[in-house]
Amino acid sequence: MHSRPASAQTRIRIRVLATALALATCATVATTATAQAHPSHPSHPRDPARQTLPAGDGWASEGPGTTGGARAEAAHTYTVGTWEDFRAALAAGGTAPKIIKVRGILNATASGCSAFEAPGYDFDAYLAAYDPEVWGYEREVSGPLEDARAASATRQSKAIKAYVPANTTIIGIGRNAGITGGSLQIQGVDNVIVRNLTVESPLDCFPQWDPTDGAKGAWNSEYDAMVIHGSTHVWIDHNTFTDGAHPDSSLPRHYGELYQQHDGELDIVRGANHVTASWNTFADHDKTLMIGNSDSAAATDAGKLKVTLHHNRFTGVVERAPRVRFGQVDAYNNHFDVTRAQPYVYSFGIGHESRLYAEKNAFTLPPSVSPATVLKKWKDAPLTDKSNYVNGRPTDLIAAHNTAHPTDPLRSDAGWTPTLRTRVDHPLAVPALTWAYAGAGKLR
Repeated sequence: MHSRPASAQTRIRIRVLATALALATCATVATTATAQAHPSHPSHPRDPARQTLPAGDGWASEGPGTTGGARAEAAHTYTVGTWEDFRAALAAGGTAPKIIKVRGILNATASGCSAFEAPGYDFDAYLAAYDPEVWGYEREVSGPLEDARAASATRQSKAIKAYVPANTTIIGIGRNAGITGGSLQIQGVDNVIVRNLTVESPLDCFPQWDPTDGAKGAWNSEYDAMVIHGSTHVWIDHNTFTDGAHPDSSLPRHYGELYQQHDGELDIVRGANHVTASWNTFADHDKTLMIGNSDSAAATDAGKLKVTLHHNRFTGVVERAPRVRFGQVDAYNNHFDVTRAQPYVYSFGIGHESRLYAEKNAFTLPPSVSPATVLKKWKDAPLTDKSNYVNGRPTDLIAAHNTAHPTDPLRSDAGWTPTLRTRVDHPLAVPALTWAYAGAGKLR
């Protein structure tokens, strides 16, 4: 939909990256003391598995900060190479400080989808029974075939979810460590660190058809790659989130609709608070990062969902980068590259009672995408838009949105100013910095 000649994409990237590389060099010289304390700096002397979040580094540094399993004894330090061993290590030792080192790729669905099928499940029969020409669009699906699908989904859920306890550090060893097919659940705990993993979005083997979802119905999937649910003091750093071998473009269509087998890459929901996500790559995904999952969740979410996003790279991402409800979200020094040949919807979603502070981010857009699309208004809520750059030029994102949507404008001034920051780079330096340092395998 937004495709264009490769030569035009190349011209934009060369211009932006060339400027950014020069500025990045200047920024590094000017902020040497800060950079030496940064986890990506090559001269950092400490064992990454025992590194704690630096003081002042985003919302997760609030109060006691985030230390994960840094104080783990030898008996609570594990190296795992299989999904089964990983889940066993998570379950061992209670809430004593724990370090889990991941070697290689942990595959949560190595046995394939057929291993989760419940008695009575038959996908061809499911398609025949709930074909809109037979079932219609007025009521949700029900009956034995839907029950068998739900039972199969329950089996998959039990097999692929891994629950992370408090006071834990999970870290990949080297450049090729990660998880595929699994869903990390950081639920109702405090003090967790996850670093240096390539996390491939799990495939839902049994999406549900909902004929009432929209005018034409939709396939709905479960299983986010990582969920922070009601947890506090969580640091997500130097990871790569991706659809990997199964992008949406590889998925089939049924009833004329995409057979969607992916959910989110990272969701921060249900009273989660004090989270820092830094130096990650989010790649090739549709609905990517959600902060707050319901407008009706004031009882759990109001005053919480305080999240910092800095020095993350979003590439080939369609929407929700992030979509925000309730939270005070500090998004600075992130790079949004949407030049890949797939539909682009928006980056920042402004939702119910949100208070987004977006500063010194860099956006690389093709000519077919207007800066007016960067912000998406879901509900009326104020935000701060400060010193953001589009294709190497300072751009007032709120003004761009309001010019395109004069009858439904966004309001400026989030009503707060972030103070928990360690390093702030010029936005022109951000594309080169995140390309060089953001993502798994780039932790130094």
